[in-house]
Amino acid sequence: MSRAICVYLGARSGDGPAWEQAAAEAGAAIAQAGHTLVYGGGQLGLMGVVADNAINAGGKVVGVIPTALIELEQAHHGLAEQHVVENMHQRKAKLTELSDAFLVLPGGFGTLDELFEAITWRQLRFHQKPIGIWNVGGYYDALWEFLQNGRSIGFMPEATFESLFIDSDLGNLLAKLS
Repeated sequence: MSRAICVYLGARSGDGPAWEQAAAEAGAAIAQAGHTLVYGGGQLGLMGVVADNAINAGGKVVGVIPTALIELEQAHHGLAEQHVVENMHQRKAKLTELSDAFLVLPGGFGTLDELFEAITWRQLRFHQKPIGIWNVGGYYDALWEFLQNGRSIGFMPEATFESLFIDSDLGNLLAKLS
């Protein structure tokens, strides 16, 4: 079944080639599986890599970008659809609306903000979409340990983890999100 998978990842490239390789692999894999890639609409950093590789693999790519970031993140002009919104709140809401699942790759504060909002909205039952964290090179090991600690002491409900997955294998994650 074809799904719209929202990918959260860095607008920066990070240090070293592993991060761009992961973004390239994710974009191609999503397209090759017949899914639509939904993402932040920019052309910089890992965002541009994931989009370009999905497009190059014949996939449909949909972007959502706030007006203020069109120049800063260099809006991608090769997308099937590019939604322009007024602010970051509208961006995250539109990304959620357009998507059936979330895939989180390495990134910075913005990526973590998006991840935690997706988890919180799921916990509050604003959506019931699965969330996958691709743990490339152990990037999310410490975060996952933190989340498990919060779970064990009762701050993070068990039910929240039912459709929250972490894996270092992209194929496993995409199977859980499909």
